[in-house]
Amino acid sequence: MTFQAPVPPVVPAGRMASGPQPVLPLDSGLELRPWQVEDAPVLAAAGRDPGIRQWNLLAEETDAQAEQRIERMHRRRQAETAVIWAVAGTDGVPVGLIGWTGIDLAGGSAEIVYWLLPAGRGRGVAVEATRRISRWAFDDLGLHRLTLCHSVANPASCRVAEKAGFTYEGTMRGALLHEDGWHDQHLHALLRSDPA
Repeated sequence: MTFQAPVPPVVPAGRMASGPQPVLPLDSGLELRPWQVEDAPVLAAAGRDPGIRQWNLLAEETDAQAEQRIERMHRRRQAETAVIWAVAGTDGVPVGLIGWTGIDLAGGSAEIVYWLLPAGRGRGVAVEATRRISRWAFDDLGLHRLTLCHSVANPASCRVAEKAGFTYEGTMRGALLHEDGWHDQHLHALLRSDPA
């Protein structure tokens, strides 16, 4: 029997948590920055927004709940399981959220999450922010595969995935429980080796 060396991790443990979460500028003038406790009222408002609640599992509806979630965001980044940014307007006020969850550094993968408040919708912000954090995930963090999943009843997210270069890979049946029941989900993915 021959000894086979273990497959090394795609990204070494500690790479994400070793420094501060970066601020990522967007060409539109917006920026992606870490959530701060003072952003809690915006996060709570998002938790009450019907358009966001329809497609996202967002339970925070009070400022206190939102503050706890922001603290969890920072702990999850330190644990290297997620990194979440506020999509901030030119006035510094968040108009959305975007980031990577389910980060598997050893396996080189992560899944995107995002939503926009009404003030951020209809301007291509989701596509631009998705492209920007994808570049960060590949070029700065070193991941190999990124996924974007959305309800089949949400064509807007399908357009975001396509415009951001994510390839449709199939439909996952009964994959996510929303407030109105189980939804099938489209699975899209982007590989580091895919053309820009």
